[in-house]
Amino acid sequence: MSSRDDILGVIRRHQPAARPLPDVPLFDANLPPMLDRFKEAVTRMGGKLAELPRGSDVDAFVRDRFPDARIICSATPEARGTRDLATLSAPADLQDVDVGVVRARFGVAETGSVFLSETELQVNAIGYLVQHFVILLDPAVILPNLHHAYEQPGFREARYAVLMTGPSATADIEGILIHGAQGVRSLTIVLMSGGAQ
Repeated sequence: MSSRDDILGVIRRHQPAARPLPDVPLFDANLPPMLDRFKEAVTRMGGKLAELPRGSDVDAFVRDRFPDARIICSATPEARGTRDLATLSAPADLQDVDVGVVRARFGVAETGSVFLSETELQVNAIGYLVQHFVILLDPAVILPNLHHAYEQPGFREARYAVLMTGPSATADIEGILIHGAQGVRSLTIVLMSGGAQ
């Protein structure tokens, strides 16, 4: 028996008995209106908001919002884009994409975050390598806070998940804020019903 096995054996013999996890309250008292809180948090974190009626042309919205964009990739059937994600040979092929479009599974009003997993992203790098990120979100799936978010099945089912809150941002010692230094330069959340999973 190796020293490693000895050490692990001692640790296993001295494990405390299993006990049930504590009940964690959801802190639902006196919550402000979720949509208002979500909008406020997104704006505070440097994100942009837009609202589109169900069935709107998302491609037209993207072309109007980003008129100089040449390459647009979509991971949602609600937008066609100009490059098919299925044709990528490697995630790094997204390095020249101007706009990426996805639909979030849900949003969190407390933080202005949206939940994305490998299911929504299809290629995880789309959330980081594109210049501008457009995320469709059904207002009906905005949750009040992170306690509710952690109870969603997505956290247990996903192999990869991220709560994305605003564009990439970094600031130097003089307080100059730069967006896009380590990720997307802008993040636009489009409130649009439908498509929730």
